[in-house]
Amino acid sequence: MRKMFPPAVWATAFAALIAFMGIGLVDPLLPLIGKAMGATPFQVEWLFTSYIAVMAIAMLLSGVIATKFGSRRVLIWGLSLVVIFATLSGLAPNIWFLAIVRAGWGLGNAFFTSTALSIIVGNSKGGMAAAITLYEAALGLGIASGPLLGGFLGSFLWRLPFFGTACLMLIGVIFTFALVTEPENKEPPRTSRDLFRALRHPGVLSNAIIGMVYSFAFFTILAYSPISLQKYGLTTIELGFTYFAWGILVGISSVFVVNWLRPKLGAINLVMLNLACLVIIFVLAAIVPGLSLLWVIVASGFFCGISNAMFTTLAMEVSPFSRSISSGAYNFLRWSGAAIAPIISGWMDQTFGARVPFWVCSILLALGIVAVLVFRSALQRGLDENGEPEVAHGHAR
Repeated sequence: MRKMFPPAVWATAFAALIAFMGIGLVDPLLPLIGKAMGATPFQVEWLFTSYIAVMAIAMLLSGVIATKFGSRRVLIWGLSLVVIFATLSGLAPNIWFLAIVRAGWGLGNAFFTSTALSIIVGNSKGGMAAAITLYEAALGLGIASGPLLGGFLGSFLWRLPFFGTACLMLIGVIFTFALVTEPENKEPPRTSRDLFRALRHPGVLSNAIIGMVYSFAFFTILAYSPISLQKYGLTTIELGFTYFAWGILVGISSVFVVNWLRPKLGAINLVMLNLACLVIIFVLAAIVPGLSLLWVIVASGFFCGISNAMFTTLAMEVSPFSRSISSGAYNFLRWSGAAIAPIISGWMDQTFGARVPFWVCSILLALGIVAVLVFRSALQRGLDENGEPEVAHGHAR
């Protein structure tokens, strides 16, 4: 493992874990913050939408900036911004101030996430597949532990989880400053034009569009479902344990199950089958009675983990472009879908009912399956031409 992942990779993976903790941290706090600040579900969902919308827009520039100033420097900038804005989140006097500083947090996370995967892949010695597995492990553990930390500290005071994240991210800054180096195969400077050129590639564009649809559904689970569950009387710590269990399944399936199923089914078949399972999950979420919804939400983590790993892997494998451009192009569209999910779900909750957002997600995911069928040849061509030989060709089709 040491030969495969040098200290720079481990330090970046640790920082990634903390960064993804920050995404799930707010989950169990949403009902608490809404109550403390007298905010509606629609207003509360802006805490996610402002954060993710800024992330999506910043993805257009962050990868380009990394090639100009260096991935390590941009990584430190991103982590430092998260420390500042997480601290300000804990000091927020009202819901709109909190939404604004969460947007600043999203800017820091964009700088970080666009470069973290590039550094991990660039510095790893075991190939792209092993590097992405480590990245997905950090993502899964971060998403799992974030709600648990938020639920525990939030049971004392809703502001404490933000201060806790700022402290952990400061440790990430120190680790990054001390251990992370630029990848040996440093990329030449890029421009934003390169990113839009990447989005004209059929394989890159099709994977990003399908990933955008999936991300809408993913963030309906992550950002909206806590409000839906809270209506059944769950406490902050109970919500924390719920999304901890969900996140554990995300981590297990993204790290272990994907590596087991992909050689048996092939990348594209696995994506379609998993999207079909998610359609069923969201239909169940829309129809099951009462707190049975909790078990459906937890179970969705298994299938979310598979999709997370597959779409991230395909973003790198179907693309003939550099790591930063491939990651930036995919993440721009992916986070665009994620950004609109919370406020649209919050609006549908207030206007049509609490379970309607789940019906909408099931329809969107079904359209995602249709899109995979339409773009299948473009995706397969990208895999054949740009994927690692043992990944692109060593599986069933």
